[in-house]
Amino acid sequence: MNDKMNYEYPIGNDGCVTFRALTSTDSIEAITVLLNKSYKFLLDMGLNYVAATQDKSVTLNRIEKAYKCFVGIYRGEIISTISLYNYSPSSHSKWYNETHVAKVGQFAVLSEFQKFGIGNKMMEIVEHEAKAIENISELALDTAETAYHLIHYYEKRGYRYIETIKWNETNYKSVIMSKCLTTIQEV
Repeated sequence: MNDKMNYEYPIGNDGCVTFRALTSTDSIEAITVLLNKSYKFLLDMGLNYVAATQDKSVTLNRIEKAYKCFVGIYRGEIISTISLYNYSPSSHSKWYNETHVAKVGQFAVLSEFQKFGIGNKMMEIVEHEAKAIENISELALDTAETAYHLIHYYEKRGYRYIETIKWNETNYKSVIMSKCLTTIQEV
């Protein structure tokens, strides 16, 4: 996918979601609200994910650090987002310090649009994009060690456990999961 290409994804009889790279005209406030709403369920579980309460300055900072950020648009509204990060050293994770590892973050789909395959399509797009980053052969992510539904979701997508870490900003331990990019199919 290049920055000018859009992916159309039908959802039932109600139309299509358009997946594309974030543009300068997209609302950071809308993405922040999306992240806050999508992560509220996890906050209600007692898991203090940054995305559950972050403000738009944190959202913007995280987007600016991304290699690419993607959004899903439905009827003119941003309903999903995901960010792809190139290799970046970490003081907490040995795996994230590996120069061949890219990372996924700020992944969210509004709850009313979950169960339509939108998250899977966004993961396919970001996995495909990660394959195009020079010297990157793994795509990793992290989630709370007690978010079993998320761990199971990523395992079904071919991600494997790497390590357990503790971020300063959270009240839980995280599991790092990773997927070899040579196993990724074209989208």
